[in-house]
Amino acid sequence: MGSDAESRVEDGRERAQRAAERAVPTVEELRRRMAAIPGRGETAAERIPVAGELRREPLAVPPALAALLPEGGLVKGSVVAYSGASSLLAGLLASVTEDGGHAAVVGVPRLGLLAAVEMGAQLERLAVIADPGADPVEVAAVLLDGLDLVVLGLDGVAVPPARARVIAARARNRGATLVVANGGWNNPSLRLDTRIAGYAGLGAGRGRLRSVCLEVDVRGKAGPPSHGRIAMRATAGRVEWVPLGAPVSVSESTDARGAAS
Repeated sequence: MGSDAESRVEDGRERAQRAAERAVPTVEELRRRMAAIPGRGETAAERIPVAGELRREPLAVPPALAALLPEGGLVKGSVVAYSGASSLLAGLLASVTEDGGHAAVVGVPRLGLLAAVEMGAQLERLAVIADPGADPVEVAAVLLDGLDLVVLGLDGVAVPPARARVIAARARNRGATLVVANGGWNNPSLRLDTRIAGYAGLGAGRGRLRSVCLEVDVRGKAGPPSHGRIAMRATAGRVEWVPLGAPVSVSESTDARGAAS
């Protein structure tokens, strides 16, 4: 009987190990999956985008955010350094997948998938790898081969500049956009910083949350930085981002303060 019990325990361990291996795709398995996605299996040389193409075809973003971005969306083939509220990351994923693109989120285990769905995300076009293992940057690099948008959570880690350049070149050659969140990344194409500026609907210990307001700062490699406020609100059974006032460039706000003084 003791031998039978030990055998059952060992069998259970083997099944658990196999299940764990299936739950966390290997890098090679991810490469096979990327190659199987329709329209994304070309070689890197075939996918090198020209500058004009990048300008004409930015990835879709929430309209409230588009007004703040230099190209009106996330430029294909670029790297965006993001910091702040994860709710706007959900909005980016929702916009891309609702627009027909494919996206993935790597190493952001607390991302609100329900919120993303309420914003319009199509889960059949969204891959979620909450625990990418010891090298999430490599997992994200593989995903760039087959997807339009990859969101990578760095959890405060700084990626070495040499490696950042290699990954950025890969994103550029594949025409995919990489958003690196809450970590260090050298020389990104765009920096997008958000912070929660307030809530509406809550009183002194009571009430119902109606909206969340974010302050958004955008800094690109060219042109003046811009600043704006957007809010996440539930409207007609859907969660949407709405602008709060017109976006203002940093240079404009500085000139206005000087004139007022």
